[in-house]
Amino acid sequence: MKKVAVIQDLSSFGKCSLTAAIPVLSVMGVQACPLPTAVLSAQTGYPSYFWEDFTSKMNQFTEEWNKLEVTFDGIFTGFVTGGEQINNIFHFLDTFYKEETRLLVDPVMGDDGEVYDIFSDGLLERMKDLVKQADVITPNVTECCLLSGLSFEKLQNYSSAEDYMKALEETGKHLRQATGAEVIITGVNPPALPGDKQSIGNLYIDKNNAFYQGMEYNGKSYSGTGDLFASVIMGSMMRGENLKDAVQLAVKFLTEAIHDSSVESVPEIEGINFEKYLGMLL
Repeated sequence: MKKVAVIQDLSSFGKCSLTAAIPVLSVMGVQACPLPTAVLSAQTGYPSYFWEDFTSKMNQFTEEWNKLEVTFDGIFTGFVTGGEQINNIFHFLDTFYKEETRLLVDPVMGDDGEVYDIFSDGLLERMKDLVKQADVITPNVTECCLLSGLSFEKLQNYSSAEDYMKALEETGKHLRQATGAEVIITGVNPPALPGDKQSIGNLYIDKNNAFYQGMEYNGKSYSGTGDLFASVIMGSMMRGENLKDAVQLAVKFLTEAIHDSSVESVPEIEGINFEKYLGMLL
């Protein structure tokens, strides 16, 4: 069985990070080995939560796992609390990243044009270093702008979906060239003409083309959807599937779970009803 080290936070409520990655990878036939970056009573979108930073404990996982002489087929990084944690991830990579290992970096820094509370210039600079080590990166539109220097405000001012997608595609290609990684931009929300249905989806940039897979947008932003998407991509990589097929599978899975959550009026902060649709990933 393939093993993936999953370096993310553990949030008890919000259906994100490790509580999203572990079930998805497990049902896809992959052993998820969690290395928590932080432990939270609920994800940070909740009005109140307890959290403990695991920066000082991350290298202990690395050293103990090294004693066990374990190897990993994949490494999957998500939420980190700052640049020091990325230093710890580099130490982890020095220990466990081999030529045949696949590294997926989800560069969690912000969303909807706003940076998260943990964001700093130091975090951005170290994240730019980390994505250059990755095989695949899955930034959302905000994170793509942060990594590339594209103005989020300028992007949102495009009134034409064609112009919006062209600008994002060009940015994705430049990011691919700068990092050497395959790029999948998530949460892509092009403008719609009056009377048309708005879509939201994911833009995959390969060597020669761009592929957009969207779904109807219900106007809501649910906790953990990006984590679930990236987890499906990681699981597909471990199964040897190509990224275009992986994007299509992830979108089908999320479409069903989001529709179910909308019908049941699940609050966005609580995440989506993905559990009953895990069988789609078998």
